[in-house]
Amino acid sequence: MPVKRKSRGRSKGGKGRSYAVQCSMCGELVPRDKAKKVTRRFSVVDPQLAQELRQKGAYISSPLETKYYCVSCAVYRGIVKVRAKDERKLRARLFG
Repeated sequence: MPVKRKSRGRSKGGKGRSYAVQCSMCGELVPRDKAKKVTRRFSVVDPQLAQELRQKGAYISSPLETKYYCVSCAVYRGIVKVRAKDERKLRARLFG
């Protein structure tokens, strides 16, 4: 049977079934190894106030925010790009 991608669109290897996570945008349940994970830092303090506090010597923590996106929402948001048909099976690291 021909396959579209060498990994079949997942990164599970031979692990068997993986649990599902919910897409942060549309709410679809997606296998965790197929979902696109985006981790960002966010500030809980106003930027101007944070700058003043840092000048005084205060340490301001910025917690991590992790979101999972299904493939269609990741393409829509520009997290992953649509590749040409002959480039889909390539194993080269495209995203850093």
